[in-house]
Amino acid sequence: MNSKSKILVEIILLVFLLCFYNGCNRWTSRQEASPSNTNAPPAVSSTPSATPENEASAYGWTLQDNQRARLSDYLGKVVVLDFYATWCEPCRDETPHLVQMQRQYEAQGFQIVGLNVGGEDDREEVPGFAKDFQIQYPLGFPDDELVDNYLKDNQNIPQTFVFDRTGKLIKRFIGYDRQEGRELDRIVQQTLNGTMQ
Repeated sequence: MNSKSKILVEIILLVFLLCFYNGCNRWTSRQEASPSNTNAPPAVSSTPSATPENEASAYGWTLQDNQRARLSDYLGKVVVLDFYATWCEPCRDETPHLVQMQRQYEAQGFQIVGLNVGGEDDREEVPGFAKDFQIQYPLGFPDDELVDNYLKDNQNIPQTFVFDRTGKLIKRFIGYDRQEGRELDRIVQQTLNGTMQ
């Protein structure tokens, strides 16, 4: 193996290791996104770094049909805001679980909203992504201020935020794996039942 090939292999290995430990970053290009990201353990926290909920709810997103929406439009429902990109493998792994959750809990006053943070070139991929995964929940594109509020301390995706019926942030998940999926279900069930503390 010549020295150029050896250096290339070392760089690829380094990128692989960084992706494995960090998940997808919303500024990662499609070419840098790696299937190895699916093994990144999720991080869970109760709130984004000191973001007042009333300030964050003032920002919103544009839905695929160009309608405007914001968190306060969903008061009375348990809401999951999911920040994702179509090229992010952990996001793609999470999506079938979100689709199943929307079907399972919708009648109980539950709503998922998918917010694409994959960049301008990713917007055109969203309709195909929605079709491929049979997504029935709203998909949109968040205002920069909303992204800045919720992803300012960590840009890895997916990031999933659970809000109670009053718009209060209950839990934040960073990354996705089966354990995170079970925890997300548990938190949503408790929030729907009013037993979340």
